[in-house]
Amino acid sequence: MLAISIPILASFLNDNKKGGVLKKNSFALLVNDGSIDDTWKQITSAISKYPDCFRGISLARNYGHQAALLCGLDFVAKKCDAAISIDADLQDDINLIPEMITLYKQGYHVVYGVRRSRDVDSWFKRNSAYIFYKLMRVMGVEMIENHADYRLMSKLALHHLQAFPEVNIFLRGIVPFLHNKVTSLVYIRKKRTAGNTKYTLKKMLALGWNGITSFSIVPLRLITLTGFIIFITSIVMTLYALISLILGSTLPGWTSIVIPLYILGGVIMLSIGILGEYVGKVFLETKRRPRFLIDEISTDT
Repeated sequence: MLAISIPILASFLNDNKKGGVLKKNSFALLVNDGSIDDTWKQITSAISKYPDCFRGISLARNYGHQAALLCGLDFVAKKCDAAISIDADLQDDINLIPEMITLYKQGYHVVYGVRRSRDVDSWFKRNSAYIFYKLMRVMGVEMIENHADYRLMSKLALHHLQAFPEVNIFLRGIVPFLHNKVTSLVYIRKKRTAGNTKYTLKKMLALGWNGITSFSIVPLRLITLTGFIIFITSIVMTLYALISLILGSTLPGWTSIVIPLYILGGVIMLSIGILGEYVGKVFLETKRRPRFLIDEISTDT
């Protein structure tokens, strides 16, 4: 994928530098997220071929998409007026970047790139994304619908981002906290021209669950609500059993015993699991382990 993206990015950068849209020292930072293929070799080759266009960072191992993105933003925070994050496959429209810069110059600190539609996605991806955004909204997580990680962030926004030290990173939830001077640009996402996405269903589910448990206590409140409903139901069932006993209409049977046990057992295990997720996150945060480790930096300078 990089073999296709690098010449396109280099041409885009050079054209916009000549046109005055970008400063002469602007560059694209390519982050290698601990890949085991020849990605880093391609990045260093691109830096050698286009020294004015690219810089590179290789992480010590795969820390996840969010950590890799955060690493790049952290690296450029003190080196730029504004930074734009974009996936290397360039499905996001790079021609939107001049408009983003114009809005930045008008005073906006965050400019979101928002997809007009999901027509290029499969039926499953399209509908799972719809459910994801609706669920996040129900859970109280502030997010921009149909926005992933294509955005412009000013130097001030990047500085604010560095004030968030948590290990459990969910940038799509953090960014709305950084500033209130924000706006959006709508674009049409292109079809993938080469390669396959490495963002599997498992990774998407993990990202969603991380977002919910990092920014919302709604699941904990749902446990409380469920417990309250079960408590009220238990009182009603107890009264029913007592009345039946007084009236002498009780019948022996295992159904009335087994079914409540299964339901209560399932609810208890689910509740313990959700509580465990939050306790686990607290455990990881208290360790203060680094979110990523850099193996190598290449600037060709």
